[in-house]
Amino acid sequence: MAYEEILYEVSDSIATLTLNRPAKLNAWTMKMEKEVEQALLTAEHDENVRVIILTGAGRGFCAGADMANLDGLANSNSSAADIKKILSERFNGPRRDGTRADFQKTYSYLPAIDKPILGAINGATAGLGLVISLYCDIRFASDQARFSTAFARRGLIAEHGISWMLPRLVGVSNALDLLFSARLIDAAEALRIGLVNRVIPQEELQAEVRKYALELAGATSPRSMRVIKEQVYNALFQTLAEAIDVANEEMVKSFTSEDFKEGVAHFLEKRAPAFTGR
Repeated sequence: MAYEEILYEVSDSIATLTLNRPAKLNAWTMKMEKEVEQALLTAEHDENVRVIILTGAGRGFCAGADMANLDGLANSNSSAADIKKILSERFNGPRRDGTRADFQKTYSYLPAIDKPILGAINGATAGLGLVISLYCDIRFASDQARFSTAFARRGLIAEHGISWMLPRLVGVSNALDLLFSARLIDAAEALRIGLVNRVIPQEELQAEVRKYALELAGATSPRSMRVIKEQVYNALFQTLAEAIDVANEEMVKSFTSEDFKEGVAHFLEKRAPAFTGR
């Protein structure tokens, strides 16, 4: 597929997806939304890809929804029913058999992608851009990155599941602070409250995220990462006993996998692993 608003490349078992509207700080559009979804599904189904990096071109990661689109809604005379009809087409993500309905909504499908998604947050991240970053599995931020929920300052609400995801990352009080005030926070505060995993100097961000991605791609079992990701996100809806039962079932399956045999063999033979993901 030819992309117009993103860049997509694969090398060294890493798929890098770059939001590419730098003049607009990568403001989100419907075209970008469709291209991101297609690229993520392409990476998921590509056996040569083991890790996915999501980042932005230029000074921004994603400054939120393109305001030109919001202006059209703000100045329309459409009723709530009309707007709901228009937006309802966007409320569901790709259908996936055997996946919780929670992870089949717009943007919430990212946790269902069965490969690690690393967010390389290179700059301004606001509104919808912040939502997208939260659905990445791990977030690395540039020391120049800035974050805002933005919604309350546009007369909007906590959109696309941010009311569920944000408190799980930063706690209820911090989440309400960020949502109520929509204030801008820097990378240091984002790290302190748990919004991001690590802060890296701007000029080193892409190289450091890629270094981490290379470690995942080369040193860990793709099968293990796939199962672990599913376990962790599903466990958010499970009791401890249920999570243990699932782990016990998956443990038995792992003992018969090729990756388990390779994991033991490369350790005993003191060599680099050659995992197949099976």
